[in-house]
Formats: sequence, C-alpha cells, structure tokens
Amino acid sequence: MDFGLATELYPDEYRYQTEHYSPNDNPLDLIQVIQQLHASLDPRIVFACYGKVLGQHLPIQGVRLTYGEHKFSWGKRYGISVKRQLICAGLPLTIQYQLLTPLTPSQASNLQDIEPLLLQPLLNAMQYQEMSMQAMFDSLTGLGNRHYYSQSINNATARAHRKQGSVALIVLDLDNFKQLNDKFGHKCGDYILKEFGDIIRATIRNTDQAFRIGGDEFVIIVQGNIHAAGLLCERIVSAINLHTSFTQFGVSCSLGVAESHDTIEAEQLYELADKALYQAKAAGRNCYKLSQNQLV
Repeated sequence: MDFGLATELYPDEYRYQTEHYSPNDNPLDLIQVIQQLHASLDPRIVFACYGKVLGQHLPIQGVRLTYGEHKFSWGKRYGISVKRQLICAGLPLTIQYQLLTPLTPSQASNLQDIEPLLLQPLLNAMQYQEMSMQAMFDSLTGLGNRHYYSQSINNATARAHRKQGSVALIVLDLDNFKQLNDKFGHKCGDYILKEFGDIIRATIRNTDQAFRIGGDEFVIIVQGNIHAAGLLCERIVSAINLHTSFTQFGVSCSLGVAESHDTIEAEQLYELADKALYQAKAAGRNCYKLSQNQLV
C-alpha cells in the first residue's frame, strides 16, 4: 500500500527547504522529537514530521522508507544516498537518506539517536489506519460498508445543499442471486459478489464512491447529475452482460438512480433511487431506471 508523497499532501507544513539547515541550529531535544512524532495517527504525517526534524538538525534533504507493502517518501530524491536496515515488529525496514554532505561523526550520532524514535509512532499510525480501513470497508468486495456509506452520503448531500456540484445515487442489486445461492451454495455466491464488486470498482470514476450495504445490495455515490449516473449504469449493465460467470449462472443487475438537490435529504434520496430500482425490476430486470420524480 502506497500512502503517497508526504511532501505533496502537506506542502506548506512539511516541504523541505534547504536553507532551514544550519550547523548552528538549536541542540537536539529528543523529548520534543518524541512528542512531535506521536502527535498524529496518520502515518504520512508521522513520516513527514520525521523528515522535517531531520532536515532541521542534519544535512538531510530527503528520506524514503519501505516496510513490507508500505512506502513513504519525504523531500528530494537526489544527493548522497545512504541506506540503512532496521527491524520493526520483527520485520525488516529500509530507510534511504539523501544527504547534502556526508555526515560528521556527531551528526551520525544524532541520526542514530533520532532514528529509533520513528519506529513506534509510525507502527502505531499504520496499525490505526489499518483498523480504520477495516471498519470502513467490506471484507469480501473491498468496497465501502454500510457505516462508511452513511457518513459519505451525508457529506455528499450536504455539498449538494451548498450547491457545490451535483450528486446522484445509484442503488443496485443482483437479479436471481437468491436462486444462485440456493442452487450452487454460498461459496459460489461470494465469488459472484466479489466479481460484482470488481466490476463496479473498474467502472466508476475516481470521484465516485461505491459501497456494499448488505447481501447483494450495493450503492454508488456519483459526483454528477442523474444523466451522468445513467451513463454509469449503462456501463455496469454492459460489463455484467459480457462477464462469462454472470452469463453462465444467469445473474444480471438492476439499478435505480436519483439525484440530490438543495432540499432532499440522504434518506429521501435513497428512497427515490430504491423506487427506481423496483421499476427496473418490474421492467424485466437487467436494466436501470431514472427516478421519474426528477426527470425534466
């Protein structure tokens, strides 16, 4: 998992400025360093704080860290390269520093003092983020769960109320899914649900959000109006009809769409989209319907 470049995410507070380093800077206060590193549970901020501390006390202009599938980067990617191997929670951790000048013995000693202070707060932050992700995402499909949906749809409708862009909601479920489970078992059903989640994830745009809110019921929050959401529905239906497993097991998808506006609340938006979904079911399934209350 790549958490991105800390210098890009936090440019004002964390971007390294070479003129900040001076051999006459204040002496290193390890207690203050510990407090700074423990101030956040976002691993990107913890690592960026580590880079900032290094840049203030040592001629280091960039640092990268690799720990399993986690990768962090702060500062510049050129200079004298020094790589160090550490052990964190029993696993190898690699840190690569980019130096302006070679370290003096006293500077190398300071680095050895600072370096171990990073491990525990960074590990705490990574574990916290992992638990947060587990609390927000469905373990089978990798899409957001019901709790995450509730937070996201409230935020999306609030933006629509402030006229900060159009927001539409798609409610969708699988046709003939109960029969599939009854005939082929839940293992086959889980496979279809996972494939369905993959189709949704591959079809939506980066600005859209998809969730599994229970069983074979899914929702998508679309950053756009009802007609933009309709185009997304067409792509999903087309992708499912071209998927070998869905055609083999006779499973399709029905979808309903509604658009938020400056008075509609999240629950009402869901009800409108859900009503459109049942209209799609009544029309023969394997299709989508737009909320008739909102078409112009």
